[in-house]
Amino acid sequence: MTPDHTHPALAGTDPGPAQLLAAAGAVLAVAAYLAATARLRRRGDAWPFRRDASFTAGGTALAAAATATPPGGVFTAHMAQHLVAAMAAPLLLVLARPLTLVLRTLPPGPVRRGLLAAAHSRPAAWLVFPPLAALLDVGGLWVLYRTPLFAAAHDRPLLRAAVHFHVLAAGLLFTFAVCRLDPLRRRWSLPWRGAALLIAGAAHAVLAKTLYAAPPPGTAFTETDLHTGAQLMYYGGDLVEAGIGATLAMQWYAATGRARAARDRRRRSPAAGPVRRPPRTRVRTRPEAVADASPSSPPGAAPVPAQLHRGDDAREGGGPGD
Repeated sequence: MTPDHTHPALAGTDPGPAQLLAAAGAVLAVAAYLAATARLRRRGDAWPFRRDASFTAGGTALAAAATATPPGGVFTAHMAQHLVAAMAAPLLLVLARPLTLVLRTLPPGPVRRGLLAAAHSRPAAWLVFPPLAALLDVGGLWVLYRTPLFAAAHDRPLLRAAVHFHVLAAGLLFTFAVCRLDPLRRRWSLPWRGAALLIAGAAHAVLAKTLYAAPPPGTAFTETDLHTGAQLMYYGGDLVEAGIGATLAMQWYAATGRARAARDRRRRSPAAGPVRRPPRTRVRTRPEAVADASPSSPPGAAPVPAQLHRGDDAREGGGPGD
């Protein structure tokens, strides 16, 4: 039996530099987000306050996961940190639409154009491909818990920090790809995203069941601690995945409502199309009519051609310049 391998923040000791840096980054991100939303509202733009609350809750959860000591056994506490940092906090952060806020806050210039170009680039489109994002997220967890990597990270602070960063980044990427709330170049359809969520949820549940049966290689936890941690991973993961599924359901409901409204508008419109007004006709006066109306003709006299009038003007000495 090998000794339990834990993370410093979970073993009841003081958090290390990496944990303090992560907590400080989360707090600074929340402050920057709130400052950006305040700037939007000062200039008259609308931004829902529920997004402020969501981002604040996500950043606070990340800071607490990095520095606080959850209750319970060693493995149970680690799983609580895993659920918060890799699943719950990413969902709260993505629901706040941070990329949309940054694009609306930045003034026109090279920074905004560069960020928009990166978001619309082809590599970014494939990086948020839902099955690929699910593989990076859940596949990384299988590598962490079903290989000696979890035990090896205990004595290597840099490796442990890299593992924590990957878990957080992969969770953010997967939630970002499935929810699809911010502007992207390629908008993957709802079936792609729903299938990726189902597959990732199943893989996450199977991993929790394997941990219930056997601990990660190279570690030893008490049976009660192991079972409690595995159950927390199983049911807590289902809860967060249900939140992502609710986001997808709301998007599907809104999309079907817009499609139905468009069909109703087309059905109510006349088949002949819009009524067009006839073009205006301009009445032009002929030169003969002008000559007929000349004041030199007495009433009741026959019409005098216009050439005769021009001839009389010439005999009297009149000209174009008179």
